[in-house]
Amino acid sequence: MVVSGDSLSLIAEEVSACRRCERLVEWREQVGRDKRAAYREEDYWARGVPAFGDPAARLVVMGLAPAAHGANRTGRMFTGDRSGEWLYRALWRAGFANQPGSTGVDDGLELDGAWITAPVRCAPPANKPTPAEQANCIGYAERELALLGDLRVVVALGAIGFGAAARLLDVDAGGRGRPRFAHGVEVVAPSGVVLIGCYHVSQQNTFTGRLTEEMLDAVLARAAEICR
Repeated sequence: MVVSGDSLSLIAEEVSACRRCERLVEWREQVGRDKRAAYREEDYWARGVPAFGDPAARLVVMGLAPAAHGANRTGRMFTGDRSGEWLYRALWRAGFANQPGSTGVDDGLELDGAWITAPVRCAPPANKPTPAEQANCIGYAERELALLGDLRVVVALGAIGFGAAARLLDVDAGGRGRPRFAHGVEVVAPSGVVLIGCYHVSQQNTFTGRLTEEMLDAVLARAAEICR
């Protein structure tokens, strides 16, 4: 999707003000009122969460959606929750971040050559956006990818993120069929951008050992290799 006069900052403003999905708006705002005890003194963002990173990114990390008490609280993708702790540590080890952690939008974190986005920008109940909600929101990520002129590789976290990235990159062009998600799977899009699947950094995966730090490091090392 190409929008005349589009920019990453304009998309961020639109995402922050978006109220397309009534269920998600109600949920994100309810979470912002009924705060987790550990954050009861904080003002929750409780809006759509913009993407974050380097406009000259060669790597895009495609997640799923903001966490209710993570990015929905802080206003920055993967900031303020356990999933983000894993992801930003790994990005730092791979050379894409200037520090190994992120707790808030003013913590000094900067990404170098990486952009973090998601197909859904509001925290969904039970982390399960509906197909209609995904359809309402995917255009934001589509516009971002069109503006990232140096893009070389997309690391998609989880099956939903992988499916969204596959659609955006048109990897089923030529009748090859859409690829199945698997950890470490690689698919080359018609544009030459490489799509890599990775288990999501959710606690369901990291606590059980389905995803280890070594596995995550290997995926990002492969992404860094492609970016060179």
